[in-house]
Amino acid sequence: MIPFLNLKKLNTQYKDEIIKVVTKVLDKGWYILGEEVEKFEKEFASYCGVKYTIGVGSGLDALTLILLGYKELGLLKDNDEVILPANTFIATAIAVKRAGLKVVLADINPYTFNVDPENILKKITEKTKVIIPVHLYGQVAPMNEISEIAKEYELIIVEDACQAHGAIYNGKKTGNLGDAAAFSFYPAKNLGALGDGGAITTNNEELAEVIKALRNYGSKEKYHHEYLGFNSRLDEIQAAILRVKLRYLDEEIENR
Repeated sequence: MIPFLNLKKLNTQYKDEIIKVVTKVLDKGWYILGEEVEKFEKEFASYCGVKYTIGVGSGLDALTLILLGYKELGLLKDNDEVILPANTFIATAIAVKRAGLKVVLADINPYTFNVDPENILKKITEKTKVIIPVHLYGQVAPMNEISEIAKEYELIIVEDACQAHGAIYNGKKTGNLGDAAAFSFYPAKNLGALGDGGAITTNNEELAEVIKALRNYGSKEKYHHEYLGFNSRLDEIQAAILRVKLRYLDEEIENR
């Protein structure tokens, strides 16, 4: 049997660098929301061309926290409708339901397997508030058309970029094509951690600040909890590993 993706071989090439940065974290003794997470967030934001990155526990958490962040800002409410492609992975739909919103499935273009803008239009109602285009296997959804629809109907665009790290559309990277975006660093991704991890990107400072609190028990300041939050934090060791692998991401994309 030929393995589809040999993660051992993929990660072994970075073994010495990974051991070095993990040892640095161990020696420092700070494992949650420290220097490595802060540096990765800045580096990934720069890579995607956005102002803010927030490291979280998984791609599912990233999607969920974006939607909950918009609810905390008063831009979404329970049972608002969210349009997503019918063929997406279950995590996209779970995030919508976890946030107390309604899943509305739109059909796809059979040639690209990405959501079809014409089918998005068919699904819009007065309760529609969000479109989640899912960039499939690094192939970016038709964002020009989706952006025009969102502008016309005053909808929020949340990119599900969990399979599209580094993909480029009209000169801009995924993560910078909507109002916010979710990434997964599951080990099989082209930017994969050695465990679970995820991130949110956005240019919206207010949203970024709310999500930072939501990922950390709803707290902006220790023992002061403004929101009903979560424990969803990218840890220092995974952040350190991702910083190593981010430097080689474009090369990995070319190899794939």
